[in-house]
Amino acid sequence: MTADLSAYDRVRAYRYVDDRLLLLDQRWLPHQQQWVECADIASLAAAIHALIVRGAPAIGIAAAYGLAMACRQLDAQAPAERRAAIENAAATLIAARPTAVNLAWAVQRMLRVLGPLDFAAAAALAEARAIEREDLAANYRMAAAGAALIASGSGVLTHCNTGSLATAGLGTALGVVRAAYAQGKLERVYAGETRPWNQGSRLTAWELLEDQIPVQLIADSAAAHLMKTGAVQWVVVGADRVCANGDTANKIGTYALAIAARYHGLKFMVVAPSSTVDLGTAAGAAIVIEERDPKELLEHAGQRVAAPGVRAWNPVFDVTPASLIDAIVTERGVVLNPDVAGMARMMAQA
Repeated sequence: MTADLSAYDRVRAYRYVDDRLLLLDQRWLPHQQQWVECADIASLAAAIHALIVRGAPAIGIAAAYGLAMACRQLDAQAPAERRAAIENAAATLIAARPTAVNLAWAVQRMLRVLGPLDFAAAAALAEARAIEREDLAANYRMAAAGAALIASGSGVLTHCNTGSLATAGLGTALGVVRAAYAQGKLERVYAGETRPWNQGSRLTAWELLEDQIPVQLIADSAAAHLMKTGAVQWVVVGADRVCANGDTANKIGTYALAIAARYHGLKFMVVAPSSTVDLGTAAGAAIVIEERDPKELLEHAGQRVAAPGVRAWNPVFDVTPASLIDAIVTERGVVLNPDVAGMARMMAQA
């Protein structure tokens, strides 16, 4: 069953207009919509690290446009000087969020394509637009493939934000939710709050309500109890890196959801473009897990909420073993019960 998804694809996380890169500051959503201009690579890297723009595909696209902007700014320099400056810019961007493979993938693609062209500005912009276009098309294909796995009358639980704010549009996991809803399959949609940045309550809930898709918010700690009630049949999440064996790094809390889903007999779906698949990383143990400032746990809105003197550990991601994943959905195809062979076959598809 197909459905028109245009009504569910109206939000955008960034704009690139007249050689200006503008980012929707997601730290202020849903209460304020503020746009931040990134005038150079340093300000873009800072914006990526500060979560002004976030979501693995979106930060890759933003980085591609940032490199296009840098190529334009360096257009008058000699080729050797321009190359050195762009390579330094690329390293700065990759370091901003080391776990998200799409960031490095997009930057390395830009370097690979533009190197033989002496980093010409026009070619850089064309390549950035191609990366954006391909991501949007991939999201529509994944939405259809993922929705096909969901039976009518189902309930779904999603985690973090995997929608238009995290991609070129529509979303990865949230694209599947949107497609299944448009097809009349979903009776219940739940979003976990996703502490400590509350991407679920601030961003996912806002996106779905903007699309007039009813959603109920739950505390992260209520997920297992929700599953026990029988209200949900699928957990649908995105990914920041998928290994060669199917192990998946995603927002902290995903691993716990997968364990609870398996215990309660729910299905667990990962939705991510093939650019998120890292065949060079054999298994999840090799993934570098980003850790952020403990203040994100110790404070709220600038005010300390934790007891004086207590310390905090604040990993941003965790790794869900492939053995707990029922389906990995990419634009190249669906891998059921993922393993090394299945991932390799899927990535070999055009």
